[in-house]
Amino acid sequence: MHPILKYLSAAAVATAFCASASAQVAQNAIRPPAILPLSSEPAPKLIPYAALPEPLARGVVIIQFRTENFRVMPVFGKPAVDISPRMGHLHVTVDDAHGTWAHTSEDPIIVVGLTPGPHKLRLELADPSHKILATEVVAVTVPDLKVSGSAAPSASHQH
Repeated sequence: MHPILKYLSAAAVATAFCASASAQVAQNAIRPPAILPLSSEPAPKLIPYAALPEPLARGVVIIQFRTENFRVMPVFGKPAVDISPRMGHLHVTVDDAHGTWAHTSEDPIIVVGLTPGPHKLRLELADPSHKILATEVVAVTVPDLKVSGSAAPSASHQH
């Protein structure tokens, strides 16, 4: 191949590449960014629902919840604080006890073994460094299973 043809071929490829890159930049300029700065995101919200009645009648507290502008995930540490969209976990406290646990999924919160009577579950949205972003309290009353007469039916066996 003649050396000038090699040069023209390389120049044609470079020109086509530059034109394609320029078109890509122009196309990306009209699209919104895939990730927004945290300062421009709306505040996170936690929306808990009342305990499910059927399990509660058996003494099992199941609290479903949803979040807005926040994802519940097992993410911890200062570097994850600036990730968008916001993510973190829930802190769950029963009856203002000293013990709190981290709930790290969008699965319902399940509490068993509470004494009969009124209880409060404090749910807190926490960022990966444990800074509290929102708090909600869910009140539940666990029935006294001995008084309510919901004893387990006896099993009968046939041989």
